Amino acid sequence: MRWADLAFLHWEAPAEPLRALLPQGLELDTDGGKAWLGVVPFEMQRTRLAGLPAVPGTARFAELNLRTYVRDGTDAGVWFFSLDAASRLAVRGARATFALPYLDARMSIEREASGEWIGYRSERRPRFGAPPARFSARYRPTGAPRTSEPGTLEHFLTERYCLFAERGFGVERSLRGGLVRGDIWHPPWPLQPAECELEVCDMFRLAGVEPPEGPPIAHFARAIDVDAYVPVRVPGLRRA
Repeated sequence: MRWADLAFLHWEAPAEPLRALLPQGLELDTDGGKAWLGVVPFEMQRTRLAGLPAVPGTARFAELNLRTYVRDGTDAGVWFFSLDAASRLAVRGARATFALPYLDARMSIEREASGEWIGYRSERRPRFGAPPARFSARYRPTGAPRTSEPGTLEHFLTERYCLFAERGFGVERSLRGGLVRGDIWHPPWPLQPAECELEVCDMFRLAGVEPPEGPPIAHFARAIDVDAYVPVRVPGLRRA
């Protein structure tokens, strides 16, 4: 797949409320003791299974996720509270196969003629028992792309190559109720500093945390090609 016109929007968040939402065996990952919540809007492109043509309706669609950062021992990963997407087929496929909390949403991406500002809107559809949520913003890069250095906040927030999810449904019933890990591969992020004009973002209620105050730290990436691997069960990781 390719992830395009992506914004990393991050807010510092209280650690304890986030830690309480994680499954036993996963640790909240912090940077200098600080926890972070991220909202990431982008467009999914060229999505397909390896060796097969794209399935109509799933090759290109808008996606928006709410996340925090975790560790399984020494491995740094991502924990998603929600992933809103504009493809009904992709939502159902990802929920069944990857155990990820994908949700249906009406979404639009508008690229201004200048090629800089990107307008992004999302309104979640009332399905799967999730509360309503809206997101509306415009963002653009403000500097040249570069890769982040290990030890920096940018590296902590973006250079992560696995995700964790809780399987409570899906085709692999032997994994029902357990925790799974999915690895991804891509080159280092070509990050650009960015600015964001945030109109509305009420996604945080799904995570059970108070909306962060103040503007986010913003980064932008024009595009990156990604390989994602089928999740596997993590022995010993289950809900407390």
